[in-house]
Amino acid sequence: MTAKPFLRVENIRKRFGPIIASDGASLEIEAGEIHSLLGENGAGKSVLMSMICGMVRPDEGEITYKGGRVRFNSPREAIRQRIGMVHQHFMLVPNLTVAENYVLGQGSPLRLMNDMSKVHARIRELSDRYSLDVRPDALVEDLSVGEQQRVEILKALFHGIDLLILDEPTAVLTPQETDRLLALMGDLVSDGKTVVFISHKLDEVMRVSNRISVMRDGRVVHTVNAADTDARELARRMVGRDVRMELARSPASPGRTVLSVENLTCRSEAGLPAVRGVSLAVRAGEIVGVAGVSGNGQTELSLALSGLLPVDAGRVILNGRDITGLAPAGINASGFSHIPEDRHKHGIVMSLSLSENTILQRYDQAPFASHGMLNRRLIDVHARDLIKRFRVKSRDENQRIADLSGGNQQKLVVARELARNPDFILVNQLARGIDIGAMEFVMEEMLKQRDSGRAILLISTELEELFAICDRILVMFHGEILGELPPDRSRIEELGLLMAGKRADQLEQTALAGLDMSASGSI
Repeated sequence: MTAKPFLRVENIRKRFGPIIASDGASLEIEAGEIHSLLGENGAGKSVLMSMICGMVRPDEGEITYKGGRVRFNSPREAIRQRIGMVHQHFMLVPNLTVAENYVLGQGSPLRLMNDMSKVHARIRELSDRYSLDVRPDALVEDLSVGEQQRVEILKALFHGIDLLILDEPTAVLTPQETDRLLALMGDLVSDGKTVVFISHKLDEVMRVSNRISVMRDGRVVHTVNAADTDARELARRMVGRDVRMELARSPASPGRTVLSVENLTCRSEAGLPAVRGVSLAVRAGEIVGVAGVSGNGQTELSLALSGLLPVDAGRVILNGRDITGLAPAGINASGFSHIPEDRHKHGIVMSLSLSENTILQRYDQAPFASHGMLNRRLIDVHARDLIKRFRVKSRDENQRIADLSGGNQQKLVVARELARNPDFILVNQLARGIDIGAMEFVMEEMLKQRDSGRAILLISTELEELFAICDRILVMFHGEILGELPPDRSRIEELGLLMAGKRADQLEQTALAGLDMSASGSI
């Protein structure tokens, strides 16, 4: 440890109305290290880093960088001091080229037009140096999610940085792209740069970090050398109790087919082809996973199945009944529960109380209503039961759901949908916004539903979530199902290739070619 850290944050406080996002956080980052930042959702990780890079102004506290006290009023000021941040949600203009995105706001348009050849050359130079494969003339909207991630990282390098902050950078990547990114972080450190890595994926943190800090309730509560800890200890520090890293589950015993999807085709809300002839079946007593990089038709598949998006062709059969084209209310009444990807848009009504949100699909049904009148007492009893069973942190059942954290909103949605005793459960991003402790709980609840005979389709970009509770995994790419694999972590490379667009039959041909090569080599 040096006497003066590369970056020091002392007693930083930030409040957004009644919400305390940073409560006297202090942190030290050494030059030339990969320093990972862990914490539950809402622990204050992103807000703390946003204050360092000028996106948010702290209310109190001090930031010292390279030995001098700094206070940035904008990201541009931070970039001038060679601090860059790649955010979880990309900040690129889709209808501009990569190079045009890089020069936005950097000077007069006329001068920049004359300098574009130099900009292209610099992008190609950095791309070659770090093996990022970024094309300066490519339109951002034509790039995959993984390619846009590389564009964002190279953008920070293009502007010249000594400190790079990466906020959940692997959340949208295939396993191969993740390996490539983690290797890049090592290359950056070898070139004298410093990296802060915000993540909730403990295995990745352990692979690349020199040191790791844990945040809880807006404060840094623990900092340790990576060599002196393990994933189990880090999980305990994050949650405040021991967390089981592996869920115990019995083998599935699939029964009758509950949901059958036949050659389903639909378009996105923008009118573009999204789901292209998807066929699948989900049986009673099994959890079928759908893996894929975000943006490959999973969102549209879930919306079409739940009646929230029109179907162009194909059929959806639930319990032997064709429900294609039914309105969401009709589908909900058919033994179909839906835990949506966007809970704010499709899962809750923000202005209503927790009690009211627990009966959104049943407000006109017994026992919650009779002769057009709501039974408030029974509704409140029902809500209190769900809040208690699913450990929803709230003041009481009359609190507005808008005042809860995202993770607690998600738990209430899960509780409501399971309480409806459905035959089929459609889940899109089960653990989104949920911390590691609550994740363990909701996954166990899903396994209980499976074991009681429910059919579950789980769409997720989190491979660990799929491996933990699914009985088989389908892979989507460009709106098609490219293959099916068992939840076997030893086959993660194969899964990643499918996520990148390589079909199952192509993988078989590659494997056979490999066998032929080895056979001929042994003669």
